[in-house]
Amino acid sequence: MIGIVMFFVALFALLLGFPVAFTFGGIALIFGVWAEGFDMFAFMPYRIQSIMENTVLMAVPLFVFMGLVLQKTRLAEQLLESMGRLFGGVRGGIAISTVLVGALLAASTGVVGASVVAMGLISLPVMLKYNYDKGLACGTICASGTLGQIIPPSIVLILLGDVLGVPVGDLFQAALWPGFVLVGAYILYILIYAKLNPEAAQPIERDASVSRSKEVFDALKAVVPPLALIVVVLGSIFAGIATPTESAALGGFGAIVLAVMYRAFSWNMIYQAAKETVKVTAMVFAILLGATAFSMAFTYTGGDYLVEEWMMALPGEKWGFLIITMLVILILGFFIDFVEICFIIVPILAPVAEMMGINMTWFAILIAMNLQTSFLTPPFGFSLFYLKGVAPAGVTTRDIYRGVMPFIAIQIAVLASILVFPGFYGMG
Repeated sequence: MIGIVMFFVALFALLLGFPVAFTFGGIALIFGVWAEGFDMFAFMPYRIQSIMENTVLMAVPLFVFMGLVLQKTRLAEQLLESMGRLFGGVRGGIAISTVLVGALLAASTGVVGASVVAMGLISLPVMLKYNYDKGLACGTICASGTLGQIIPPSIVLILLGDVLGVPVGDLFQAALWPGFVLVGAYILYILIYAKLNPEAAQPIERDASVSRSKEVFDALKAVVPPLALIVVVLGSIFAGIATPTESAALGGFGAIVLAVMYRAFSWNMIYQAAKETVKVTAMVFAILLGATAFSMAFTYTGGDYLVEEWMMALPGEKWGFLIITMLVILILGFFIDFVEICFIIVPILAPVAEMMGINMTWFAILIAMNLQTSFLTPPFGFSLFYLKGVAPAGVTTRDIYRGVMPFIAIQIAVLASILVFPGFYGMG
């Protein structure tokens, strides 16, 4: 039972606010030495070396750099302005344009915080100006900003690919259709909400001095460059021309080219993007090292066997395991970050999933969709914090919480559809 006690002590320490990497590493050291002595960690240097030499994980800093460079080119602003004019005449049009821009930003930058902040600064004041329901406006922005967790190239999918031993390219391909379905479900909800509550999502009167063809041209001018980068990055992976790591390097170079095109290039911008990339990468790899020590101690103390026995004894066999797993990850997502779940919870569940003959690509997409929900769920959903930080004074935390609830329900519904109808998503 030492491993199980260790697991709950780690969760309790995280809830108290202790740093994640040091919590996992420190608790692993204390319980590991207590159970087996210092010899347990004799192979730790080799594990660290294996992590540092992992070419799949090299894609993480490269995709983060690509996203940060694009964030600094005012890409989001140009997309939102042009899309807003294009769809503004439709009831709920600004919210719909926010979802579409969120999908484009997800596929190009993938940085949740940057997407939510950019749309919160630009789109939220416009929606409030036209008397949009505050909850609808806040929920749309938060949900759209989290699309980068499921739409490739997603950092979550790269981490899951490494943990589950599934090719990242396969995960990127498998995640496209669920991502499109989720975007479509968001738009459908907005249209229905606007139809039922006409005063909550009013259309914008078109500027008669600007022709429709000019609006379409401006929208295309804003959309085509990032779309071309997305096609090059993902297309090179899907066509088998480049590995995810190579395409990530290509994406970083393409982001710099776009920065030049948007006249936003400067050496200071590159320096700032590189510095932030190092911070994010250091955080991810520090957690990974702590999680590696934790999983080693958990395994040596027999915790994995207990979990395996308990999971195998669940009623419903495969379906019981999948339902319980999704519920556990969903609940944990209320309190801890997706990186910790990827590195601590998933390695414990993966061997059981393999023993049950579950398609690991399907399993990974289920987890990724579930982890996306964790960005929206109170009290610790990161998107909620990001939006609250930039929202006007009239927008309360209650407005944000109320607004995200329907979108959380939509995400859970799409997750359930992937679970029940994997063949529809090409994962049967």
